[in-house]
Amino acid sequence: MTVIIRNVPEAEAPPPAPVNAAGRPYRYEMIHAGGALRGYADEPSELVGMLVPGYPGLATAAERAAARLELALDVQVRLQARLAAGRLEACAEAERAVLLGGRHEPPAPASWTAPVPLVLVASFYAPDGALPRPSGPAELQVWLDPADDWTLLTTLHTAGVITVGARDTT
Repeated sequence: MTVIIRNVPEAEAPPPAPVNAAGRPYRYEMIHAGGALRGYADEPSELVGMLVPGYPGLATAAERAAARLELALDVQVRLQARLAAGRLEACAEAERAVLLGGRHEPPAPASWTAPVPLVLVASFYAPDGALPRPSGPAELQVWLDPADDWTLLTTLHTAGVITVGARDTT
C-alpha cells in the first residue's frame, strides 16, 4: 500500500506523514514529480511504482528490469538537457556533439572533462555493460543505475531528480 499527497511549498511546514495499515509511519518517503508530490511506501518497489506506471503489475524480474532501464533512459535525456541548457557555448564542438547526440546508443567518450556533467546509465558501462567508463572528474559524471529498485532510487536521489528518505525501523 502506498500514499501520494501534494507537496507544499518550501516556506510551509511539510504535511504530517501518513501511517500504513499497521498504524506505523511508512518506511520510505519520496518527493518527486518536480517537487509537486510526496509519496510514502514500505518497499522500494512501491516507490518505483510511483515513477513507472504499471510497475507493480509487472510479472517477471526481466519486465521490472526493463521498466527501470526505460525510466533511467528517460531521466537521462531530460536531465542531460536540463544540465546543458545555457552552458553549451562553454563546450568544445566534440563535447557538444556528445551532449546533444541521440541516446539510441550510449555516449562513449574515453574521458569527460567538459564544463557540463555527462549523464550516463550504468547498465551500459563496465562492470555491467560492454563500454568502458569514461575517465575524468567524478563530479562531471552523473550515473543512473537501474540495477534494482533501491539502487535506481538512490542514484535518482543523488542526481537531484527525486528526494528519497528511509526511516530506521530497528
